[in-house]
Amino acid sequence: MDFKEKVDLDNLPRHIAVIMDGNGRWAKKRGGLRIFGHQSAITAVRETVEAAAEMGIEYLTLYAFSTENWSRPATEVSALMQLLVSTIRKETATLNKNNIRLQTIGNRDSLPAACQRELLEAIEITKDNTRMTLVLALSYSGRWDIAQAMQRIAQKVGQGSIDPNQISETTVAQHLSTAGIPDPELLIRTSGEQRISNFLLWQLAYTELYITELLWPDFRKEHLYEAIVAYQRRERRFGKTSEQLTK
Repeated sequence: MDFKEKVDLDNLPRHIAVIMDGNGRWAKKRGGLRIFGHQSAITAVRETVEAAAEMGIEYLTLYAFSTENWSRPATEVSALMQLLVSTIRKETATLNKNNIRLQTIGNRDSLPAACQRELLEAIEITKDNTRMTLVLALSYSGRWDIAQAMQRIAQKVGQGSIDPNQISETTVAQHLSTAGIPDPELLIRTSGEQRISNFLLWQLAYTELYITELLWPDFRKEHLYEAIVAYQRRERRFGKTSEQLTK
């Protein structure tokens, strides 16, 4: 089935987030090490970014490395960091050529120095691009994000620049690492797992969830189109009734 033909270009989500899950299982099925799955996942990332940009998606956020991932075996973490550095180095020119801006969310200071350098350079090179914003969530977790927002707000309360009685949902959103980025309308998770794994906990309050059994290295453009079509078939009520939406 050609899902691309079924996509309503007038009803696209502005922001799609993806939990890229299943690399290790994909490699294990093929008798390889987990890093083989991570390496093979680059094609899925490339196709998803290309398809989103071609379709007209404004923001695409990829959950690349969580704070919990630091507890994985040291050899796997080290290989992942090296892969991240080499991939960013290779793909920056392509991002720039395709008018795609790179941003990151997460505790960037916890990343190895080489990763930080490559990220900052890529962010600087692509900062004026306007076609789409690609957000990499690195050393990120939703609880970390909310906690750091609370710390920043508390500091401003202590300085007298924020009245604690005036703190609202907008105040919190403005201090999250995603400040200035719209909340995702669609979250895609591969590998069939039925959880959000500490990802964008505040921002996903009204996000539509799309779960696929596909392991991430097998994800291609057609699968993104399929997820968008599924999203467009849903009724988004935001607490209202169906009757209220038709008035």
